[in-house]
Amino acid sequence: MLLGLSLLYVGAVLILNGLWMLGRIGEREIMVINVFTGMLTLLVSLRMALGEGADAASIKAGAFSLLFSLTYLWVACNRLSGADGRGLGWFSLFVSLTAIPISFDMLSTATASAGERWLGASWAAWAVLWLLFFMLLALRKPLQRLTAWTAIGQGIATGWIPGFLILTGRLS
Repeated sequence: MLLGLSLLYVGAVLILNGLWMLGRIGEREIMVINVFTGMLTLLVSLRMALGEGADAASIKAGAFSLLFSLTYLWVACNRLSGADGRGLGWFSLFVSLTAIPISFDMLSTATASAGERWLGASWAAWAVLWLLFFMLLALRKPLQRLTAWTAIGQGIATGWIPGFLILTGRLS
């Protein structure tokens, strides 16, 4: 259930960040969803990694989920401080390169569960999105519209819909 909770808001933040990049949401207003989702995923990640009964698998899941938390909190800090995002861009490269083996590992160990296969494919999709953020922010490539629409699409396909399906018991 914690995965569904996190994914629902990851979907929201990706969609809203995409809309913000398209100029549909203001600079200061976008901070709200980034702080909320960053804090929510931080709490979920810490519970997985440090909570009662934590084991190697839950610690690994918590560590990987923290990549999302830091990303969203960094976006919010950049909006608050007026930073240009280059640091976040380089962090996005680190996350993209980390997400690739996560995806391969999840896909290679996935059982017949649609949820496990979906999660492995989602990590591959997120690797692409974080790579776009690296190219946009650190390398200053003119990819804002592509990145925005990719964030919106992935927010729907890898966050909102699966999060909803997990929370309603339709995906496990």
